[in-house]
Amino acid sequence: ARGAMAAGPGPGPGPGAAAASWGGPGWRLPGRVLELVFSYLELRELRSCALVCKLWHRVLHGDENSEVWRSLAARCLAEEALRTDILCNVPTYKGKVRAFHHAFSTNDCSRNVYIKKNGFTLHRNPIAQSTDGARTKIGFSEGRHAWEVWWEGPLGTVAVIGIATKRAAMQCQGYVALLGSDDQSWGWNLVDNNLLHNGEVNGSFPQCNNAPKYQIGERIRVILDMEDKTLAFERGYEFLGVAFRGLPKVCLYPAVSAVYGNTEVTLVYLGKPLDG
Repeated sequence: ARGAMAAGPGPGPGPGAAAASWGGPGWRLPGRVLELVFSYLELRELRSCALVCKLWHRVLHGDENSEVWRSLAARCLAEEALRTDILCNVPTYKGKVRAFHHAFSTNDCSRNVYIKKNGFTLHRNPIAQSTDGARTKIGFSEGRHAWEVWWEGPLGTVAVIGIATKRAAMQCQGYVALLGSDDQSWGWNLVDNNLLHNGEVNGSFPQCNNAPKYQIGERIRVILDMEDKTLAFERGYEFLGVAFRGLPKVCLYPAVSAVYGNTEVTLVYLGKPLDG
């Protein structure tokens, strides 16, 4: 069954041809049987299967905790990610798989950091006089997106979370606010509560008197709205406000930059933010 599905629907030009080819009586299997078959496929193959017909789409996306997504999560996620609280705010197995595919990129980060085996945590090596960052595997040019970031070690003198284009540098000499140091990135320095862009401080954040400083392990939720072109932050369940407006209509990636040796930063993509 996997070979037949992976081979595709034949010479047809798109999903319509796939439905015509696979939509006959021979392919109208019970949903439970389809679910069992789908549980052996990888994400790329599942995306193709979802285009075949309404039944297949419903089987794949009707239950985000189905055996299909449980099996895929077990194959692509590290055991540590599933058994610890890293993904505690991602309630479904489909969401956990999606979070993994939106996690830090092992190929788009400073040479002085590495991504731990759990797939979600960046570890900065103790390199002197260097600022080091990382981007996620996937960026966004449309839609609304939310992710969580938290430090699991000392902040040092600079610890910045935010967004960056593909052109923004992910390593530089010295201990600086790398994220926000040019016109290709926007960041919030958790050490001094400054907003940074184009090498300048764009004011303090959040905009309130005696704003509390970040506490190690505290999860910050980042909200990117590419329709309104804004970047906002939440702490816990408190909305801290919009930090940046007028973002360009380009592909923007969740990113962080750190300076402290052996510090660790975890980033988990949550999906579309919940209003209210």
